[in-house]
Amino acid sequence: MLTEQTKILIVGCGLIGGSYAMGLSAKGYDVTAIDQSPEAIEFGLAQGFFRRGYTEPLPEVLHKAEFVVMGLYPTAMLDWLRANQQHFAPGTLITDVSGVKSNIVDTAQEFLRPDVEFIGSHPMAGKETSGIFNADYHIFAAANFIITPTEKNTPEAIATVRQLAQILEFKTIRELNIRQHDQMIGFLSQLTHAIAVSLMTCNDDEELGFFTGDSFRDLTRIARINDVMWSELFLLNRDILIENIDCFSAELMKLRSLLQAGDRERLQKMFQKSTARRSQFDVAKAAPADKK
Repeated sequence: MLTEQTKILIVGCGLIGGSYAMGLSAKGYDVTAIDQSPEAIEFGLAQGFFRRGYTEPLPEVLHKAEFVVMGLYPTAMLDWLRANQQHFAPGTLITDVSGVKSNIVDTAQEFLRPDVEFIGSHPMAGKETSGIFNADYHIFAAANFIITPTEKNTPEAIATVRQLAQILEFKTIRELNIRQHDQMIGFLSQLTHAIAVSLMTCNDDEELGFFTGDSFRDLTRIARINDVMWSELFLLNRDILIENIDCFSAELMKLRSLLQAGDRERLQKMFQKSTARRSQFDVAKAAPADKK
C-alpha cells in the first residue's frame, strides 16, 4: 500500500503524469519524476509537483522507486520498460495511464522480470490542452478510473492502484479485463473523438466560427486533438473502433432514411429513445462517489 514514505516515480510528465504528480504531492506523497523535456522538469520542480526531477532514467533513481506510474504513450512505454527494467528493485509495482490495454498490458507482463509487477489502469480524464504546463489534479474529481487486472496480478497490486485512484479523488473506480476495457473505450471515447474530428473536417467554410452555437461547440470540444497520441490509440484499437464506426454509421443512415421518407412519428421515437438513454448518464453523474 502507498504511504507518505513510498518512493513514487512518474515517468512522462504530460498532462496526466503532471496532474498525478501535482495531486500526489499535494497530499504529501514523495514523488520523483522523469521526463525528457528539461522545461517540463524545471516547471514541475518550481511548482512543487515533485521533489526530484530528471531528464534521463538514471539507474540509481529507478532502483529507489517502489511504485512507478508510466505516463508515456503505449508503444513508447513498452520500449522504455524493455530498455530500463533491469534497474528496478525486486518488488517494484508499475502501472500506466494508457487509453488502450490489449497488446499493451499483456505484452508488458510477458517481457517484464518476474519479480516486477505491472498492472494496467486508465484515468478517464483529460483536457483539450496537453503538457505539464496545463496539469490540474482537480480534473479527476468527477472522472472515472478503470483498473484492468489480469490473472498475473496480485490482490495487493489491485488494492494499491485502487488506493492511488482514491488519493487522487476519482469519483468512481471500476475493474474490467483488458478486452472489456478496449470495447468500452472504443465506444465512449475513441468513437466520440472520431465523430468530433469528422465534424470539423467535413466542412471547410472558414466563416463557421462566426455563426456556431453551443451545440456545435459542445460536440466538437474534443476535436482539438493530440494527433500523435490519438492516432496511436486509434490504430492500436482499430478493429473495435471500426466496429463502432460501422454501428454509428448505420444508425445515422437510419435517421437519414426517416428524413427521406418524411416519417415524423419514427423520428420522434428515435429522439425519445435518445433522450431516455441520455438521462441514464445524468443518473450516473449524480450518484455518490465511491468510498471503498
